[in-house]
Amino acid sequence: MSDENKAVVRRFIEEVYNRGNLSVADELLAPDFIDHDVFPGEDASIEGYKRAVAKQLAASSNLHFSIEEQIAEGDKVVTRLIGRGTHDQKAYEGLAPSGARITIENITINRVVEGKIVEEWNVAENTDLWQQRLEQERIERERFEQELRVARRIQQASLPKEVPTLESWQIAPYFQPAREVGGDFYEFFELEDGRVALVVGDATGKGVPAALVMTATCAFLGGVATASGASPGEVLARVNEAVLTRIPANMFVTCFYSILEPESGRLSYANAGHNLPCCRREDAASDLNARGMPLGLMPQMSYEEKETVLGPGEGVLFYTDGLVEAHNPQGEMFGTPRLRALLSEYPEGGRGLSATLLEELYSFTGEGWEQEDDITLLTLERSAASLG
Repeated sequence: MSDENKAVVRRFIEEVYNRGNLSVADELLAPDFIDHDVFPGEDASIEGYKRAVAKQLAASSNLHFSIEEQIAEGDKVVTRLIGRGTHDQKAYEGLAPSGARITIENITINRVVEGKIVEEWNVAENTDLWQQRLEQERIERERFEQELRVARRIQQASLPKEVPTLESWQIAPYFQPAREVGGDFYEFFELEDGRVALVVGDATGKGVPAALVMTATCAFLGGVATASGASPGEVLARVNEAVLTRIPANMFVTCFYSILEPESGRLSYANAGHNLPCCRREDAASDLNARGMPLGLMPQMSYEEKETVLGPGEGVLFYTDGLVEAHNPQGEMFGTPRLRALLSEYPEGGRGLSATLLEELYSFTGEGWEQEDDITLLTLERSAASLG
């Protein structure tokens, strides 16, 4: 009986594994066959076993198993076999095909009853596969780190090196990148009659694609703003058309564009789907609302224009979603209401406001927080001693 059981297992390995004849599995595996080596929740039946074998065979053009030794006792057959081949066809165990030679050493225990395999236990040594996987992960990690460095250089080169100096006004930007570079940006454009445009935006995505889209959008904004003298809504409408033809289909840019008249304190603005800036006035804070779709989504878009006047001691905080969408350990977001309440509570502006907000953010997120997205803050404040 032991020799007959060994012959069943030998035929199974030769037909199923070496010839890919999966129909023999239906013949030699018992209807109630159980594969004891699948992960919990996976299919341990005949069909699941066949799918696993087919996946392994599909990864190699020449995988072949040789039986090195067999021992049988009672209804158990222990087989030591070695598979050798080239990983050159399809992905396997999370590994893309690389053309590397692989060796798989298996020890299987099959229980055979009346010519049918009813159970199987398997111990496999896949050293070559795991070494290949580690090498692939190392290459991918190095590529990712290189892309991060390139994206960060693009992003840093695109941010303005100087802040406009305006009598009776303080403009204070703050930028804190996340490890994986996003598409945050801010920019200033000097316009006619002493006016200054202030822009904050965010290109969707991460890494080099986001950095490139951000850089292109800044260039479009600068070109349209300084050449045409257009209003905020007109600038966004024109830039939308320019971005639309050049941006990848799965990306878009949110952008808040405003123009400040320093002498009067008049601030006109339009919004392309960006977070609403918070306007701080004495003991209260309110949003600067304006409707408009993000740039790069749809052609021929129009953008609502609004305006406000900032008096002495009043200011505006422009920001990106890295601040309000930060989460604490319980999954709660920092949120706009919390931000608005803080602006009402703390009267100081400029860098002092940015420092206060970040202190509150770190207290909210707790120790060990991993920053999920770039954080950009831009404060515009009129001096308390300025005259209207």
